[in-house]
Amino acid sequence: MVRLATVHDAEPLDILNQAFNGSGETSLESIKDSLLHNRQEIVIVDEENGFLVGFVCVQVKKSFCYDEYMPEITEVYVDPEYRKRGIARSMISFAENYCSVHYPLHKFELLTGKDNFTARRVYKKLGYGDDREIHLSKRIRK
Repeated sequence: MVRLATVHDAEPLDILNQAFNGSGETSLESIKDSLLHNRQEIVIVDEENGFLVGFVCVQVKKSFCYDEYMPEITEVYVDPEYRKRGIARSMISFAENYCSVHYPLHKFELLTGKDNFTARRVYKKLGYGDDREIHLSKRIRK
């Protein structure tokens, strides 16, 4: 069942995130805090037989330059045992529908690795394509 995440999902989300991003990227307390207080992010989960098996994170971006919001799908993860069942597609569709109902918007953006060809095939089937913009980042050393 695809649904919005709640604070009660923090522990299984921590486990899934460690499988996705490795350990040490965040803490359970930080995940709980984000689920309770981060209003710029929407977290969608898929629950199968009482267990979370995947998540999608959407950053809801808004600039004064535009009347509409630009949601960006920044994270998509499905446990390897549950892949190729349409779970990612279902979570992304849920996210698109949710945002379309709750925000004025004209497009979605999606962030993925350029070499993640499996995911890119899924995203292309969902209508996402190269918009000829380049995503740049800069790592800040502490």
